[in-house]
Amino acid sequence: MREFFILEGAYIILGFFILAISIFVTTRKFMSKKAPKIGIASTFIFIAIMIGTHFYITTSRMKSVKSAFLHGREIICENRIYTKAAQSIIIKKNNDWKIEGDYFFSPHYERKFHLSRCIIK
Repeated sequence: MREFFILEGAYIILGFFILAISIFVTTRKFMSKKAPKIGIASTFIFIAIMIGTHFYITTSRMKSVKSAFLHGREIICENRIYTKAAQSIIIKKNNDWKIEGDYFFSPHYERKFHLSRCIIK
């Protein structure tokens, strides 16, 4: 459950904001009496499906990245901290990179990379 909130926290907040807009719009005087029930329910269902699908796709990719890394393949991770240098970093098992939980780390590099921000090369 903790992993879900770490990966989807921003999308959940965005979903609540969209749901609040839906509540505001569907409860206006010019809307029909059925609008709140239909509008809020359909907005909630749509947001829940989108967040659930995103979580499933992200965790599936994380598992495949972890498996590929353990089998010696190269992994490309997003590097947002240095905007003047390369936008990505290539991670290899034979370059002292290791997996700790859901993060890649190396004693030769100052920061960790979350598996959700990585893809198989």
